[in-house]
Amino acid sequence: MSAGLHQPRPRVRHLGILVGPLATGTHDAITDVAGVRVGHTTVHDGDRVHTGVTAVVPDQLGLGLPGRERATLPCGLFVGNGFGKLVGATQLAELGAIETPIVLTATLSAFRAADALTTWMLARPGHEDVRTLNPVVGETNDGLLSEIRARPVTEAHVLAALDGATFGPVATGSVGAGTGTAALGYKGGVGTASRVVDVAGRAHTVGALVQSNFGGTLTVRGVPLPAAELLAEEERAAESANGVEDGNSCMIVVATDAPLDARRLTRVARRAVFAMGHVGADFSHGSGDYALAFSTAAPDAPLLADAHLDPLFAATMDAVEEALLDSVFTATTTLGHRGTRHAVPLEPALARLRAAGVIAGD
Repeated sequence: MSAGLHQPRPRVRHLGILVGPLATGTHDAITDVAGVRVGHTTVHDGDRVHTGVTAVVPDQLGLGLPGRERATLPCGLFVGNGFGKLVGATQLAELGAIETPIVLTATLSAFRAADALTTWMLARPGHEDVRTLNPVVGETNDGLLSEIRARPVTEAHVLAALDGATFGPVATGSVGAGTGTAALGYKGGVGTASRVVDVAGRAHTVGALVQSNFGGTLTVRGVPLPAAELLAEEERAAESANGVEDGNSCMIVVATDAPLDARRLTRVARRAVFAMGHVGADFSHGSGDYALAFSTAAPDAPLLADAHLDPLFAATMDAVEEALLDSVFTATTTLGHRGTRHAVPLEPALARLRAAGVIAGD
């Protein structure tokens, strides 16, 4: 088990790949939304297990912190395709609120993670008399690279991600819930990004975090980068021997400090799923594509009118698109339980993007 910030490959912005004209937050991460922390637990066991947990923890929920008594935050949910196991989804959709952090992990570990998240919440100060709780846990299927049937994620792993959640830079790629995922023909992972926009005369931040594990052809600013063309011959041979993944899914979490209710946040979440199309998602039958969007704004802040949402929609789509690209470009080649998924080969990819004018030439 490991945790902490380790970034072995550059993020796409550092490669010259820019998504949209909007400014980013300080860390270009979901943690640029004030009060939002992220924690990872990464689990490896030889070539057999590559999995983990990622926790998005909004401090505005209180969670025992002095002077913060909020029990819920407004949250919207959009389901692009419901082939997934989003624990807590029905109450979230019914009431338009979250009352726990959002935890991401592997498919068959989602239920153990939900129990661990419940344990963590019941131990928070102020929760001594709680009799009902709606833990929110999302998942994607990492069964190609990890022995998913072993359900290797334990309560200790979930608690470590929650307790270790921090502000500031967020590790991306093959970490946490993205340790064993595959996306768009390459190794997938966790990605994040943020945008700052002016909305009705006030600056607001939108941050996104993704767990990518879906099919299609990697596309960067309209330029296809098929694995069948970019990978070396021996890498292509290894890919063809791997067979088909058990699941193709994506979890997207969007946070904003803009004052929005659940209805408006659902509209934001819808745009987050739309952004998958920009990076080449095939939206296949087996792809469980979910987006959650929550607001950390003060509960008494006047809500933004629908007519003012366009900048937030644009910020969401750009942040999610960049986060999805980061999840793939920063992931590392992984030899796993039933196959291998290779990292994006940077030099061939960048050469194609330079030729297309997407990034500046040397």
